[in-house]
Amino acid sequence: MKKISRSDLPRLFEALSQARRLYIPADDGSGQAKFLPYTPGMELTQNLNTVRSAKDLFFPQVENLLKFKVQGKQIEILDDRDPVEPFVIFGVRACDCRSFDVLDNVFLHAEPADTFYQARRENAVVMTLACNAPEETCFCTVFGIDPADPAGDVTMWQTKDTLYLRANTEKGAAVLDDLPLDDADDAAVAAQQAATREILKKLPLKDLDLNGFDHEHMLQKFNDPRWAQLSESCLGCGTCTFVCPTCQCYDIKEFNTGKEIQRFRCWDSCMYSDFTQMSAGQPRPTQKERFRQRFMHKLVYYPANNDGLYSCVGCGRCLQKCPIHMNIVKVIKTLGGECHDA
Repeated sequence: MKKISRSDLPRLFEALSQARRLYIPADDGSGQAKFLPYTPGMELTQNLNTVRSAKDLFFPQVENLLKFKVQGKQIEILDDRDPVEPFVIFGVRACDCRSFDVLDNVFLHAEPADTFYQARRENAVVMTLACNAPEETCFCTVFGIDPADPAGDVTMWQTKDTLYLRANTEKGAAVLDDLPLDDADDAAVAAQQAATREILKKLPLKDLDLNGFDHEHMLQKFNDPRWAQLSESCLGCGTCTFVCPTCQCYDIKEFNTGKEIQRFRCWDSCMYSDFTQMSAGQPRPTQKERFRQRFMHKLVYYPANNDGLYSCVGCGRCLQKCPIHMNIVKVIKTLGGECHDA
């Protein structure tokens, strides 16, 4: 275990940014916190629950894939990907760290691996920060996440005066070896963890019941008539998908610049009426079907195909940002806790 005074955070950030690009959660000037590239003098935000997750640094909202140059019948293909350099993400929450497990299953563990995502994962060092003050919209513990002891290459805890750091991987140990840190025992960390866990016991969403959201009751959940009522107020705006740390749907588009064809990919949403539209039309033509697809994937389809790992991490962003307050918690409360025979 290592430590550094919180008053020395600027020195820590300077040291981290010497060898790698550093991203920290910082205020963006609009009252929201985002992961931003560190520049000298930048301060860590007091609102460490960022409006968007660290997913953006591995799976950006828009990225170039390649270019085509066409001359007559000749086609030249150019690799147009942005170069990936080593970087550090400081202050990732336990929920966002778990989201990397979900994304890794999608982009790395299937063949072929997504080399764009893979390059970023291999070049990143994830420094997580344990929660001191979980919000009322948080429910990560429902999915087996401990915000008092997050994973990552380095785990950190902060008290009033001190930041404590523990290396979990070889990459994490290599980073800590280059930093101006002092040795520390874990007594203060244990006390902070105990305090956080006491807060977790009082959160209003800690007892969400996932019973029945499983492969055995898939058809029962799919055919539940209450989907119609749940989806009735949904605007189909896609806000929930764009703030979600585990959503990975994307579209591939091309743009003719006049000199070449630029192919790029950008985030898409299963909530949109033109999502996966084919020549025969939309496979899920109604809002109810699209709404059901989103939450069935999070709570049933994904865990059924990934050893019980849910595609929700309980970060609470969709609760905060949905304009009509229809979110995954309401789905769980309405349809959860039931496991009758289908």
